[in-house]
Amino acid sequence: MSKSKDKTETGNRLKGSLGPTERAENWKRLERDEFDVVVIGGGVTGAGAALDAATRGLRVALVEARDLAAGTSSRSSKLFHGGLRYLEQLEFSLVREALRERELMLTRLAPHLVKPVPFLYPLTRRFWERPYTAAGLLMYDTMGGARSVPGQKHLSRAGALRMVPALKRSAMIGGIRYYDAQADDARHTMTVARTAARYGAVVMTSTQVTGFLREADRIAGVKVRDVETAEEIEVRAHAVINATGVWTDELQKLSGGRGRFRVRSSKGVHIVVPRDRIVAETGMILRTEKSVLFVIPWGNHWIIGTTDTDWHLDLAHPSATKADIDYLLEHVNSVLATPLTHDDIEGVYAGLRPLLAGESEESSKLSREHAVARVAPGLVAIAGGKYTTYRVMAADAVDAVSPDVPGRMASSITDQVPLIGADGYHALVNQADQLASAHGLHPYRIRHLLDRYGSEIHEVLAVSEERPDLLKPVPAAPNYLQAEIVYACSHEGAMHLEDVLTRRTRISIEYPHRGVDCADAVARLMAAELGWDEETITREVAVYTQRVEAERDSQSEPSDQAADAKRSAAPEARISLLEPVV
Repeated sequence: MSKSKDKTETGNRLKGSLGPTERAENWKRLERDEFDVVVIGGGVTGAGAALDAATRGLRVALVEARDLAAGTSSRSSKLFHGGLRYLEQLEFSLVREALRERELMLTRLAPHLVKPVPFLYPLTRRFWERPYTAAGLLMYDTMGGARSVPGQKHLSRAGALRMVPALKRSAMIGGIRYYDAQADDARHTMTVARTAARYGAVVMTSTQVTGFLREADRIAGVKVRDVETAEEIEVRAHAVINATGVWTDELQKLSGGRGRFRVRSSKGVHIVVPRDRIVAETGMILRTEKSVLFVIPWGNHWIIGTTDTDWHLDLAHPSATKADIDYLLEHVNSVLATPLTHDDIEGVYAGLRPLLAGESEESSKLSREHAVARVAPGLVAIAGGKYTTYRVMAADAVDAVSPDVPGRMASSITDQVPLIGADGYHALVNQADQLASAHGLHPYRIRHLLDRYGSEIHEVLAVSEERPDLLKPVPAAPNYLQAEIVYACSHEGAMHLEDVLTRRTRISIEYPHRGVDCADAVARLMAAELGWDEETITREVAVYTQRVEAERDSQSEPSDQAADAKRSAAPEARISLLEPVV
């Protein structure tokens, strides 16, 4: 390899870019190199494990059959939270751990992506509920919750109604405001993966594991398939980490071994409504008969969720039913002065939580703790847990492969490794007006970009130097600039229209058309970066449109089985995927 080429590749890795050029080189590296660790699964746990291993000095590859955060990690409640309700279940260690992680994200690791968010806890019982809840929130604060966010504030009924005028007066006798934090989960997961790439990890999406390599009684790597081209190669490694979430059991079967734990899939459905449909200054947390319901601020919208029911059908495409949506509307409307209707809903999404199965039949009581098991020499599995504690889970998984990796393994240092975009973020926030003036944009647009890209904003805006038109909004989705679409392809690993419309942006849930009205315009922006011809553009738009139609149809069905049948009828964007997908 020439010195100039080596320098270019090193520069790309330092940027953590995941564009077409890097993908082509990474495919060669998968076949050519031997790795210390191969991580299977591009969700937040897998991305976190890749970052953890890479920053310990290990040679790492991450492979994902679809897209980064294509499963659970793009369909959560989008909260970094301690889990207030886990205090009632006496899960003190889980809450303490989660609050520490929230603090790290807010202050050091990802202040550009993770933001404080206030919630109102309405009180409905006299005498005992306020001191009981206040005691829980005091523990929440003292466990680490109030270091970077304000502590609890007690409100009378009148004070709570001033904060949330949308509530019925009869819905509460008072309230307590407290703070948690939120993030765009898909963007955060992708940024974790890009940071892993910056530190040398080979990150490959559209790369499906089809089998395992063996040497005697140990796992020695994986067989993978490029689902864009159907090409297959072998990837050699000292250890493999199964971080596939709800696909854990399927991958375990593929390895030919028995798992040490069982994973159950619990479906969580969220609906998205315009901000003006609920007049409030804060989010809300509401008790239900089984769990809690969140009303979460989300830009110009509210996210309302979630449900918690077992799911035994297609793991890749969990479907929301009319019954799920009715459940959410019924519970939120029980406290709203002006009820929401189906017509108010602009977006719907359903995700699956990978829960460690216990003896209880109620999924809401299954363990949110995570488990790590060395299921065979050279193979470690991790499952369970919650999004907020992904970094701890990742470190535990990498610790578990230590017996299989030659040499002494360094300790985890990811609590000291800011994600891409974090360095310099606060200074740029102070310079938002100057940045806006330099690029002819409104300061609010710059602040929006900073909260999505942090200090990478310069890279995003740089594409407009030769094409000033890219600073125009995306047609029919004006919250996003056309430059963001180009950057998603050149730096963030987006390979298909659905990757951009559902994960790099949130157009699919933030607009009533769910991305259909801008699909052609976005596809044409992508085409210039990915080398698509007219036939490919037409296919991408058709596949995405059919996906949206299938999701809309499924949401009018009464049962999981009927909804799954409707959703599963839509074609896959990645044409060479094999079933089952793991």
